[in-house]
Amino acid sequence: MLATMAAALLALSSTITPHSWPQNPPPDKIIIDVATVNGTGCPPDTAAVSVSADNTAFTVTYSQYTAQVGVGAQPTDFRKNCQIGLRVHVPQGFTYGIASADYRGFGHLENGAYGVERANYYFQGNSPTAYATHRLDGFYDNDWQFSDSTDIDAIIYEPCGQERNLNINTELRAYAGTSDPAKTTSFLTMDSTDGSVQTVYHFAWKTCPETR
Repeated sequence: MLATMAAALLALSSTITPHSWPQNPPPDKIIIDVATVNGTGCPPDTAAVSVSADNTAFTVTYSQYTAQVGVGAQPTDFRKNCQIGLRVHVPQGFTYGIASADYRGFGHLENGAYGVERANYYFQGNSPTAYATHRLDGFYDNDWQFSDSTDIDAIIYEPCGQERNLNINTELRAYAGTSDPAKTTSFLTMDSTDGSVQTVYHFAWKTCPETR
């Protein structure tokens, strides 16, 4: 089972302003349990989940999530993926959706090579949302960050009074393109050895109607 991070570093930028989605999170501590984890990018015990102290976001940190192509890479290493099923325990009277997500990592792409990061998330029983896809072109050798946001009216909330798993799918791909994979190596990673590279999901909160 996945470990639980003790704290979250949330000094990440977003593509939307802090007050452009519903706020007023519940005051009680939010607990997230990892129900399932599958994928080549997140072998057992290589990912961790933590909730921010103010209940506005949660983070996922990976330690073995690298897609690579070229020297030293296996044929299947060009694509890595991870699906995590989370059970978010929400205080009575509240429900949540995902307003935005920040993905961070490091990339080294030779001239002519390129990499792809894509992700989606959805509640158990709902149809998956469309993947948000981002591309990096070589030459590139630096940190990367992509942010996906959802319009307020388009945020999908967990049904009030129900607990459904939140499924998060992420994927990294590295392509040789016109570079020479016999002489070079290109990669994209979301790895973190010190907790500094994190995927951050920002909650959107709302209150549920009272039941009689």
